[in-house]
Amino acid sequence: MQIVLLAGVVLASLLLPSRAAAALGGDVTSVEADQQQMKAKRAVRASASYSVHEITTPYGTVVREYVSPDGKVFGVAWRGPFLPNFQQLLGDSYATFAQAAQDARSAQPRRSRNAPLMVAQPNLVMHSGGHTRAYVGHAYVPRMIPQGVDAQEIR
Repeated sequence: MQIVLLAGVVLASLLLPSRAAAALGGDVTSVEADQQQMKAKRAVRASASYSVHEITTPYGTVVREYVSPDGKVFGVAWRGPFLPNFQQLLGDSYATFAQAAQDARSAQPRRSRNAPLMVAQPNLVMHSGGHTRAYVGHAYVPRMIPQGVDAQEIR
């Protein structure tokens, strides 16, 4: 009976659709998952130091994912009329972002949702701002930036 139950659980987990795990810190295959999740078009520009995967959603938001030569997403940037899904885009760094956003709201209870948000932690640097129909921002993991690349390039 236990074997049948275990087999059923394993089979069910294989049949369920997997959620796109594209995110900051993920590998280059996660960029394709982002593209599919966002139902977007993707263009790639490559240099010796990194490649930029530019994902354009049907509703006009552009997300750039910066991928190191070893295939890791070390930075992301966005601009457009709608904010991207930060949980999807930031992956494991989302908890750091969420805590920083909560701390900002606690420190300034009347803070506007559109007020700029800055996070400067060892695991995540992020700036997000703008207003309705004009949002911009970027995020990166400092230790993951390839040698010779300036963080200012993540825009």
